[in-house]
Amino acid sequence: MRGSGTDQGPPPFRPQRKMALAAAPLRRFPTAPRRPPPSPVSQRYARLRPPHSRRRSPLLLAAAAAAPLTAADTEGRKHELLRAVQETLRGSAASSDQRAAIEEAIVCVEELGAGEGAPLDLAALDGTWRLCYTSASDVLMLFEAAEKLPLLQVGQIYQKFECKDRSDGGVIRNVVRWSIQNLLEEQEGATLMVSAKFDVLSKRNIFLQFEEVAVENIKISEQLQAQIAPAILPRSFLSLQILQFLRTFRAQVPLSGPERRSPGGLYYLSYLDRDMLLGRSVGGGGVFVFTRAQPLL
Repeated sequence: MRGSGTDQGPPPFRPQRKMALAAAPLRRFPTAPRRPPPSPVSQRYARLRPPHSRRRSPLLLAAAAAAPLTAADTEGRKHELLRAVQETLRGSAASSDQRAAIEEAIVCVEELGAGEGAPLDLAALDGTWRLCYTSASDVLMLFEAAEKLPLLQVGQIYQKFECKDRSDGGVIRNVVRWSIQNLLEEQEGATLMVSAKFDVLSKRNIFLQFEEVAVENIKISEQLQAQIAPAILPRSFLSLQILQFLRTFRAQVPLSGPERRSPGGLYYLSYLDRDMLLGRSVGGGGVFVFTRAQPLL
């Protein structure tokens, strides 16, 4: 129906009033300052430290570092070292991982520092020491030769120090027991001995000057004795002479002389107590682990 007045359109759009709560400014509550993120270096060392050490206070750590080691601690470290070398066949069968673990165990014993700061106790060094482990190439060559030559056997290896009543040096004898299967007694059919003089250079360093290599103490096997002088037959004068010659045989080669200088080397005795000796060949890169043995006959 048409009106008489002007047309009225739709009412204009009027926005509603916003709620007072929404229009009010947001209140910001004070918060604690953010800590800076740890540096990559600190994170790395935190992962390397065992969990119990991360919780210790600096005072406790300082007290633990200053606490003296007990006799049980010393024997424990030595036991761990001997346990680590036990399955390595004196070093000839050690893997790279085993060598790394053994090196760590050696350092732990060396840190005990028995006699550190005091002159080398030659009276304690005097005697016979049995080789338990080495990484020296010249000794490992003997074990490798025994593996390649089925008849060759390498027995015990010793270092014998003769320096009881000395203060400046003495004599050292490297003794290797060896044998040839079916010809000599097993493991100890013969003896290879390398003798050297040594001088004390410092509290832990000695200098070796090699003098002689000798083969002695030949002990033939029962099978060979039976071939030379059968038990069922009377032994002749010749067979007895042969047996006596073999028992007393000694071949020696001098390493020094008036026209040649004997070979030498520097030897660092890193640890010494009543029943363990650790040494390092300076320049040769080899380590040695010895334990006290009975005197050689």
